Amino acid sequence: MSQVEESIQVDVPVHTAYNQWTQFESFPEFMDGVERIEQRSDTLTHWVTSVADVKREFDARITEQIPDERVAWTTVGGEAHQAGVVTFHRIDDAKTKVMLQMDFDPEGLAETVGDKLGFVKRQVTGDLGRFKEFIESRGTATGAWRGEV
Repeated sequence: MSQVEESIQVDVPVHTAYNQWTQFESFPEFMDGVERIEQRSDTLTHWVTSVADVKREFDARITEQIPDERVAWTTVGGEAHQAGVVTFHRIDDAKTKVMLQMDFDPEGLAETVGDKLGFVKRQVTGDLGRFKEFIESRGTATGAWRGEV
């Protein structure tokens, strides 16, 4: 099992950053390699990814969701094995620290080598940077889900 932990400061209020993160179907707009996400229920999403010519489909279940604080998930079935949490920390009224922690199990030689070379860490860093650009350029979230899990 491998781990990655990254964070970024975004110049939007905590509720704006959190609200946008609950809009899973918008992830392909800032997550490289994510082709499509379908929200199937309040707690289940279906992902289609393509990274380095490796296409994967899997489901992820939201295991914990607390508005303006955290969203945790784990994959269920499928080829990808991962679990993680994104937490939101208020810096001030207009700034938020977004922290992502993820455990994942690389499959096969290519993924294991890519992990050892820091590919996943760079991917997460890039995705968080694109999230920052996405939400700061909009200034508001594309939607929100304020329920608790």
